[in-house]
Amino acid sequence: MTDDFVVPVPAVLGAIEPVEVAFILGSGLSGLADIVEDPISVPFNDIEGFPRPERHVVGHAGKLIFGTLSGVRVAVFQGRVHRYQGFSAREVSYPVRLAHALGARTLIVTNAAGGIAPSLRVGDLVLISDHINLMGDSPLVGWPGPEGGTPFVPMRDAYDPELREIALIAAAESGMPLVPRGTYAGLLGPTYETPAEVAYLRAIGADIVGMSTVPEVIAARAMGMGVLGMSLVTNVAAGVGLDHAEVLEAGRIAALRMQSLALAILARLP
Repeated sequence: MTDDFVVPVPAVLGAIEPVEVAFILGSGLSGLADIVEDPISVPFNDIEGFPRPERHVVGHAGKLIFGTLSGVRVAVFQGRVHRYQGFSAREVSYPVRLAHALGARTLIVTNAAGGIAPSLRVGDLVLISDHINLMGDSPLVGWPGPEGGTPFVPMRDAYDPELREIALIAAAESGMPLVPRGTYAGLLGPTYETPAEVAYLRAIGADIVGMSTVPEVIAARAMGMGVLGMSLVTNVAAGVGLDHAEVLEAGRIAALRMQSLALAILARLP
């Protein structure tokens, strides 16, 4: 891979022990970082190369937490940056590329999403099984591919089937409701969807919709990382009578369930 895709470990993180799993936490879902054991916290703004928005989105703390969860060394990105803040998909994928440099070979991404499928209800947790990239960009644009290879990254199993099976087993054993599969549509934002856009998304096969995740997953797959994605449904029929405060409140209510599930999943990783 070219130097501008592969991220070196910044000096401020040079003494950090290698990690096994990286988490990127979505709107209102940052509570998992609060239960990391022996935490080391580093603000995003202190990390050389990290995209610097003028201000962080409400519900995104903007910190990287290192430590242990369920006996696994983790890096937890408490918040993320988004394309709608003026960044390219390549810049948005920086946390994933940094996580890979720090040793992570598994990425767990979470997000707050609008429910498109009529069966979904507020508070549902959905395992992402596929996505539709409607952001108009990719973190791989301009990348010639790895040395001796091509930039044409397979995305058939972008969301690792084995990791999804582990998540389903963990949810079943803990008695936690979990929607087993859903297709996530990634939009640029920052506006929520119009009713016509909701109808369009439903027609093309989307079950949930949001403004993140897709560039991160593409970059992770380009680097050979296994990906598990989970969406918290914060509203149904996205864009109808919705505001960001409602997204955060739905996240707060469901945060403990997602935390418990994440710990159970980590305990079952090979």
